[in-house]
Amino acid sequence: MKLALLIILFPALTLIFSACGNSETTGKVDFVSDNISFAVEQYSLQTALIEESGKVLNPKTIDNGKIRYINPEEWTSGFFPGSMWYLYELTGDSKWMLLGAKYTEALNTVQYLTWHHDVGFMIGCSYGNGLRLSGNEAYKDVIVQAAKSLSTRYRPVAGILQSWNVDRGWQSERGWECPVIIDNMMNLELLFDATEYTGDSSFYHIAVMHADKTMEHHFRPDFSTWHVIDYSLADGSVRNKHTAQGFAHESTWARGQAWAIYGYTVAYRKTGDPRYLDQAENAFAFVANHPNLPEDGVPYWDFDAPGIPDALRDASAAAIIASALYELSTYSTKTDYRTWADKIITSLGSPAYRALPGENGNFLLKHSVGSIPHNSEVDVPLNYADYYFLEALKRKKDLDHVIQKTNG
Repeated sequence: MKLALLIILFPALTLIFSACGNSETTGKVDFVSDNISFAVEQYSLQTALIEESGKVLNPKTIDNGKIRYINPEEWTSGFFPGSMWYLYELTGDSKWMLLGAKYTEALNTVQYLTWHHDVGFMIGCSYGNGLRLSGNEAYKDVIVQAAKSLSTRYRPVAGILQSWNVDRGWQSERGWECPVIIDNMMNLELLFDATEYTGDSSFYHIAVMHADKTMEHHFRPDFSTWHVIDYSLADGSVRNKHTAQGFAHESTWARGQAWAIYGYTVAYRKTGDPRYLDQAENAFAFVANHPNLPEDGVPYWDFDAPGIPDALRDASAAAIIASALYELSTYSTKTDYRTWADKIITSLGSPAYRALPGENGNFLLKHSVGSIPHNSEVDVPLNYADYYFLEALKRKKDLDHVIQKTNG
């Protein structure tokens, strides 16, 4: 695609990517349609179980063969409602809109949550998509309140949003003072949105400060990422550069690298700052050029994992990267991001990663990894893998339509 055409189409594409290429491959429309049909079949089974229970349940994964449901304050609670909204957008079936609203509104209390940073995921993927697709103005108030709650975690001396508290749980055992994880880039969209809705630039300022500090401290010279940067609350200096879910402090945890690519793509969309675009491009270049990236584009759970090539893959990291690359392809021609994204989701939609109907706890994708160091959610389905897979399908479908229309 010509860069000039991308610039002309930018306003429409920005609308496409607010929520939270023409490929030469044949059968692309069939691939998307087939995966949408599969998602409808699988999630119809999933939601039937929920509705039959008479409760509002929120499935995250499977544990010992059983679906594990989570409470609203768990960091992944926004992904399943968000998947309902994407199914509505992909099918036009109002059934999914009604379920999306029902499961979204069950997260109403999350807007007041201040004890961790993931309200951006939780509210953006649910209420954010709900506002975009339903136009329910009440959802805007929830998003703004959630941004206010997230803002309480801003530490002005360090210029960052603190990710985890260190007074309880395993985080209290690491000797950290103010840990910030690369995942936190994904929560900034909530703040950018709050400024757009209210005109209050304080949210925007916090988001930009956090993105800048993350760019300064979370990246190595080759643009790989540390998972955890621990800051001093007294003077803002860096105390530690660690991992929590990766193989080692100096290794590159695959999903963390995915969050970086996606997070800086969004930061560029929201600010127009070319530094953020460069950062997204360079973070993906690390992935694309890494000798340990498998041929199918689905990374090992850590780029330095022991046991490669027999180490576990992480479908969730792959889905996040693919979705990010579809958006990145509309801003940059530095690499053929669209072809990379097509390659990745084609792999995810293959029998190697896509479940059979009625299996896999009624989730879409197999073979994701939560945290191997914690022996938690290892080689299982995860609701955020499904969410970003559906988002990638939606973005692919939209871009296919734009380019087919442009080509007549």
